[in-house]
Amino acid sequence: MRHPSRPQRRPRVARAFSLIEIMIVLAIMLVLAGIVGFAVFGQRDKADIQATRVQLESFESAMEIFRLDFRRYPTEEEGISVLWSKETLDPDADTAAWTIYMETPVARDLWGSEWGYSTEADEFALNDEDTPTGPTFDIWSFGPDKEDGTDDDIHLRTSSDEGDEFGGDLLAPGGP
Repeated sequence: MRHPSRPQRRPRVARAFSLIEIMIVLAIMLVLAGIVGFAVFGQRDKADIQATRVQLESFESAMEIFRLDFRRYPTEEEGISVLWSKETLDPDADTAAWTIYMETPVARDLWGSEWGYSTEADEFALNDEDTPTGPTFDIWSFGPDKEDGTDDDIHLRTSSDEGDEFGGDLLAPGGP
């Protein structure tokens, strides 16, 4: 028999998430993390390519100042390191004319590869009409795959008469 003055207690039922609900939430979180991760890493690759292009422009500016001082671009033996180190300067060159052309040495690209460099400073390049265009040089990064001559190489080709341009598309195909 029930006692009229006492309220009847109902048993408490603990309510928790089911395993299926937890798995659904985890799946949603993984999908969102994948979407965000893909977008972030895609932007990082584009940023690395853009930073490499900016570095190539810095090389170009330093090369032009070097050319004003020495009336030539650095030889392939001197390489681009002559822009920050007098040690690689040709012994026959006027060492008094040398100055630091780049304050910070940048011997490697963002992917850890040495920069490629070639010049036709002692020769004249020919355009499509077989007329001389003047001295040229090319500096390039081997790109993310670190291999020369592949589609992801990033080039800066210059000619003293035709200005400068990045070779090809966003990633310039081919090697020097």
